[in-house]
Amino acid sequence: GEVSDEARRASLGAMTNLMCRGRKRGLAGVIATQRLAKLAKNVAAEASNFLMGRTFLDIDMARAADLLGMERRQAEAFRDLERGNFVALGPALCRRPMTIRVGNVETASRSAGPVLAPFSPPTEQVAELILAPLPEPELIARPRRTTPPPPDLLTQLATHGEALAEAAPQAEDIDPAERRQQLAALLREVIDEDDGGFRPPASLYQDFLVRCRIAGLGREALDMRSFRRALATARSGTTPEAAETPEWQEAEAIASTLPEDMQPVFLYLARAALDGRTCPPDRDIARIYGTHSTGRARRMLGWLEEQNIIVLRLDGAGRRRAAIIGPGWETLPGDPGL
Repeated sequence: GEVSDEARRASLGAMTNLMCRGRKRGLAGVIATQRLAKLAKNVAAEASNFLMGRTFLDIDMARAADLLGMERRQAEAFRDLERGNFVALGPALCRRPMTIRVGNVETASRSAGPVLAPFSPPTEQVAELILAPLPEPELIARPRRTTPPPPDLLTQLATHGEALAEAAPQAEDIDPAERRQQLAALLREVIDEDDGGFRPPASLYQDFLVRCRIAGLGREALDMRSFRRALATARSGTTPEAAETPEWQEAEAIASTLPEDMQPVFLYLARAALDGRTCPPDRDIARIYGTHSTGRARRMLGWLEEQNIIVLRLDGAGRRRAAIIGPGWETLPGDPGL
């Protein structure tokens, strides 16, 4: 039935307890089911006498034959049982499976249940009423609509977007250098937030677009690919003026051959080498990558060295140097564990 699992487990536990422990208290369970496969095995195993009626499914016939100790080829006999015939087994019935017939029911129920009345053919008048054709439905004239329907939601949104685009300043009216400075400033605001260094690029991109719309730079100031490259440049600490130098253009060309998640780390090392600073520690490299694990930072440096992008060297004091292969830029020795 449609009951909860807790009620089903409780009723099954009570029935199993009755069948297993009821005999010492003078109680015996009489189980009746329409299908043997629905009956729990713990309940059926405690019964002593069995009456198997007619069944058709293979799984039900096989289970009934196994329960009565019959062979599998004898299970087909359950399909041929007549009404009121059962295969019986048990100390109260017989020691071996045999077919018995249950007599007619002599008692009746006290409750007055519904009784089906015998079918009586309809009279001529009822037949004519049933077979009479349906009247034609009366058509109601509806007034025609003179005004056009209002535009749907998508059309309204598109019209609103066009109006905002016309009201916003055009991209050609803004100086390119000033536009790059504004984009760099907005990107720096996104990164300088409390969790900006550890948020995924997709989340940072949505925040960046919202700030661009507030600043009047349009809905699509940068696409996702350009944003990732600008994000890698901003995390490396490069200023907009330094990003225009030939050395940095060469560093970005090398970074373009790397996976997108490795580009900020390489550009961070390249910026440190160009500025003549010490080699960044593992903690700073992990922050640029967007993680707190210094072990992952060391693995990223090892991967860059395996790809012949950088060369790492340790001096006698355990300080680390990072050199960029190709341009030959090299950082000053720094403690990797700071």
